[in-house]
Amino acid sequence: MFDQVKQNMGKWNRQSDEEESSSNVDTARPAASRTNSQSNSPAMIGPSIRIKGDLTGEENLIIEGQVEGTIHLDKNDLTIGSSGRVKANIQAKGVIVEGQVEGDIIGKEKVIIRRTGNMRGNIVAPRVTLEDGAMFKGSIEMEPEARRGAETETPRTASSKDVSSNAAVSAAAVSSGKV
Repeated sequence: MFDQVKQNMGKWNRQSDEEESSSNVDTARPAASRTNSQSNSPAMIGPSIRIKGDLTGEENLIIEGQVEGTIHLDKNDLTIGSSGRVKANIQAKGVIVEGQVEGDIIGKEKVIIRRTGNMRGNIVAPRVTLEDGAMFKGSIEMEPEARRGAETETPRTASSKDVSSNAAVSAAAVSSGKV
């Protein structure tokens, strides 16, 4: 009887080995396609994760945990989720704040502070959205990137304050007869 069980086990093992190898081949293809689709989905820093230092990457990122330092995602988007706490200067293509941020943000395309967001710092981006109920303390500079680059290359022109103060000096000189 044991001989029969051993023979059947041998047959069963061979069949299951063949089934496993064929199923491995079948699952290998979807796994490769899953990897490709996962590269399009953003990476995530979970709520229990704390990072101190410089954070850089080549993919979109969602932060639900705590980050302290600097964040550089020049070609990608960054989302600070509702449980995210960030004390960092941020540079990214697009930034969405749903949690708390303390630091400056440079958005190449846009910065959005959602109604649940709390931001303390300065924002530089061509498009900025503050949703109703969002908390923000800082300054906002909105300039298209092309103008920002051109402004650094050309000499500074007189501002309206400079023009008005120069006009007042000129008017005083004319009225005193010194011109």
